[in-house]
Parts: sequence; structure tokens; C-alpha cells
Amino acid sequence: MRIAMIGTGYVGLVSGTCFSEFGIDVVCVDKDAGKIEKLHQNIMPIYEPGLDELVADNVRAGRLSFTTDLKAAVKDADAVFIAVGTPSRRGDGHADLSYVYAAAEEIADAMTGYTVVVTKSTVPVGTGDEVEAIIRKRRPDAQFDVVSNPEFLREGSAINDFMRPDRVVIGTESDKARAVMKQLYRVLYLIETPIVFTSRRTSELIKYAGNTFLATKITFINEIADLCEKVGANVHDVAKGIGLDGRIGKKFLHPGPGYGGSCFPKDTLALVKTARDYDAPLRIVETVVDVNDKRKKAMAERVVAACGGSVAGKTVAVLGLTFKPNTDDMRDSPSLDIVPALVAAGATVKAFDPEGMEEAKKLLGGISYCNDSYETLQGADCLVIITEWNEFRALNLTKVKAAMTSPVVVDLRNVYDPVEMKEAGFAYTSIGRN
Repeated sequence: MRIAMIGTGYVGLVSGTCFSEFGIDVVCVDKDAGKIEKLHQNIMPIYEPGLDELVADNVRAGRLSFTTDLKAAVKDADAVFIAVGTPSRRGDGHADLSYVYAAAEEIADAMTGYTVVVTKSTVPVGTGDEVEAIIRKRRPDAQFDVVSNPEFLREGSAINDFMRPDRVVIGTESDKARAVMKQLYRVLYLIETPIVFTSRRTSELIKYAGNTFLATKITFINEIADLCEKVGANVHDVAKGIGLDGRIGKKFLHPGPGYGGSCFPKDTLALVKTARDYDAPLRIVETVVDVNDKRKKAMAERVVAACGGSVAGKTVAVLGLTFKPNTDDMRDSPSLDIVPALVAAGATVKAFDPEGMEEAKKLLGGISYCNDSYETLQGADCLVIITEWNEFRALNLTKVKAAMTSPVVVDLRNVYDPVEMKEAGFAYTSIGRN
């Protein structure tokens, strides 16, 4: 089989590469000639562990290629995946579908025989209907079906998520399209991965409902963490106690500075907008969005409090800038709220992130970027851990204390043990623990 993947962003590049690993011929398409040229040189536009090796292997095997020529890629494809960006639209928070609709028009012009057009991008309910209408209007004679096939990839573990998913969701009521999709995911059938076939609109909603539920779970435990601090309880013990209940589960019960990234912020906003449009408001989700936004902004206040009520004239060392470890993604990262607030409060901020600094430099000005953790800590009055990269979990505390002017640590990811930090001589602040 042969597929065309429109878009070489996170979803498109990972999905296309993994499909090629399944033995399918894949052509990834992007309008950005510079990006395609770098991919030809095996230079990845994103950081994802193991992706460069997987790309190189499948390019050598002749199953994976890259081009700016959409027409040539679509011409002989059995399926064409739309994997372009759907950022939050300015003004109302709804998903910006302009890239999706533009791709649909170009696909319509390029199709020859029967083609399955698959929306892999995260899109609001009803988008597949509009994509179908666009193609039908442009090509009344075309033979095609539009299918919803949402992605469930976690940045930092996306390859494993694609290769060994919890489930695959496919939205179509066409037997012909269903047969094509079954063939594409044949490898996963063989390892008995649950394949959920639904209507197209149901599939579109599953993606948003899933991400929104997880965002709600994160926000819930963050609020419980705040309560733990007031009553003298330990949020990790609370999370374990409720997480062992099979109805709740232990995942996403990790307190922190608030969720960020490419999915949760925009997907919660888009679902809120969709619900309002259909006069079925989601009050819980609206509250989740509001609480999370306020939480990220409030994290700088914790740092100020730990520094005695003022950071003016003080040096703050920040470890971790990306929204989570094992990615270079800065989108909606808590650091984008915390760092500017500290600078505005008069702090001199030094920062280090293993993979995110090039992206951070585009978004965070007025701070110094360092080469490693200990350079960042030199002369600091306070250390703030924002992202829980593994290399920050085993810092030499003796070396840390020697490097700092004042042994104040604000651990927004609860990487360290409060008792051990106190015994090591640190004034230590964490989330939801005494």
C-alpha cells in the first residue's frame, strides 16, 4: 500500500515514519522546502527520542520519502492523511481549521482513483463533514471517503505509542474505507490491539473527550495538592490511595505547575467552544481551563515567597523550560508564565534545558541560557525546577549547595524528598507536601 502524509509536524512525521516501519510506502509532504531539505539530511524538525534512527532506517529501505510536491504524492496514494496544525484561533479559542481545509482542496485536485482521505489532525466535531463537502464541490466526479483517525501520541514516547497503542480509533461508515484502514493497521491487528470503529463524528469527539478528561485529572490533583498544603497532608500518598482504585487509576495524578503542551491547552479550549456552539456547555471543562491558567501564573508567587517575599536583585536558577521532559516543545509551557513573572519582579534569571533552549530563546528574552545544570546554579539565590528531566533527578546536592549563594529550592515537580532536602541544609518548597 502507499500513503501520503500531508504535514511533517509532530503528528505527521511520527505517524508517517511508523507506518513505513509497518512496511507501507509513505511519502511525507510539506510546503516548507527548508524542512524537507533537512529531512533529506536526516535532521529532525522536532526532538523525539529514537525518531532520527527510525527515519534513517526506513529511508534506506526505500519505504519513506519526503517532498514538497503534494500532487505527485497524492496521485497514486491509497490513503492520504491530513496531519497539519490546528492551533487555537485568536479571539474565541476554537481550532483554526484553515490548514486542514486548504489541504483538502489540494488533495481534491490531485486525486486520481479511489482515495481514502484521513483526518489525523485533531479537529472539532463536524470537520470531516466539511472536508468531504470541500472535496465533493471541487471534484464532483471523485471517488473517495473521508475518515477520522485521531492520534494519541505523547511527546517523548510517541513512537512506542504508535507502535503499541492502547487502541486505534477509526471513524467511518464506509465498508470500502474500513477495509483500507484495516489493511493499514494490519500489524496492530496481529498483536490484538483494540480497533474501535465508530461514526466519523464520534471519532472526532473521542479525541477531545480523552484529552479533556486527562487535563481534568491533572487539574484535580493540583487542587488537591493545594488542600494538602493547608491541612498538612501528603499529596503523593493521596494520589496513591485513590489511584489504586481501578475506577480511577494512578496515571495523570502527579501534581505540578499546571498542564501545557501542544494538545491539552488547545483541545480543552476547542471542546469548550464546540459545546457552547451546540448549546451544551461543559462547566467542568470551563473550570479546568480557568484553574489551570491561574495556576501557571501563581507559580512565580511561590518562588517569591520562598525567597522571603521578594526576588528583586536576586539570581534565580531555572532547570527545565519545556512543558514536559523528552521533548523540545515549549507550547504553553508553565515556564512561559513563571520566568517572565520572575523577571518582572526584578530577578536575574539563568536557565538550562537539555533540549528546549533553542525554542525557548524565541519565546523568553531577558534571561541567560547556560550549558548545564551546575553552570546555571552558580551564584544563584534560588533554584526552581520546572521540568522533571531525568538529569535533574540526581543532582549532587553537595555540589548544588556549594554553587549557590543561598540554598533555596522550589521544586515544582516534587523531584526530591522533603526530609532529605532539609537534612542536606536546603530551604525546600514542593507541591502538596510539608
